[in-house]
Amino acid sequence: MALGMFCGIPLPFHFWDEKYTSVMIAAFPLVGALIGVIWWAFALLFMALDIPLVLAAAALTIAPFLIAGFIHLDGYMDTSDALLSRRPLEDKLRILKDPVVGAFAVVMLAILFLMQFAAMYTIAEKGKFLVLLIPISVLSRSCSAFSILVLRHIPQSNYAAMLAQKIAMSNKVFVLVVVAAAIFLSWLFAGSSGLIVAVLVILGYALAMRVVYRDFKGVSGDLLGYSLVIGELFGLVAMALLQGVEPWF
Repeated sequence: MALGMFCGIPLPFHFWDEKYTSVMIAAFPLVGALIGVIWWAFALLFMALDIPLVLAAAALTIAPFLIAGFIHLDGYMDTSDALLSRRPLEDKLRILKDPVVGAFAVVMLAILFLMQFAAMYTIAEKGKFLVLLIPISVLSRSCSAFSILVLRHIPQSNYAAMLAQKIAMSNKVFVLVVVAAAIFLSWLFAGSSGLIVAVLVILGYALAMRVVYRDFKGVSGDLLGYSLVIGELFGLVAMALLQGVEPWF
């Protein structure tokens, strides 16, 4: 269920049962682990094949969005349009659901790709800490899963009705355990540099979520996608800046 909803990888069959929707949300970070592993594998492959740096950076910039089926990028664009309109809440919610792509979405998409390409170019050039692409993908989706499980949903959210059932505390605890494991593995892979990257993914997500939660009075799929994309960008920029720095512990 989680793969079918949050990932663009073709599946041989699809399973859906409303009873397991909250469990599906808790499994969202595991989808992030799969996406992160594929992302990392592409990076290793491009380095091994000595693909021109610009092409490798461009492919690695697009890869996580492509693997995820562009679902989070769609939310990023819709939210950018609504958020930057600076309209009353009712108008923002209408813009959020409007299928027409506005100017703010295009501008913010250009900024995102420019920043992410620059970060991936630096990372591909130096080739350090490539394995951190995995915890970046896991942590961003862990933050989204936890937001779905604990924050108030706006009425227009696709998740509101789906999660009307009682959410087991074990699902929330599982997401927190995954977060702790991802942070620990980041430290194990790259020492203090890994910890900095992990913290900045969470910080970037939290800052983005704070802005949209305040403006929209709740969360929705689009707002979660927006925050996820921002969190991953924070992690990649941190990863790029730390390429020339040796971990001090």
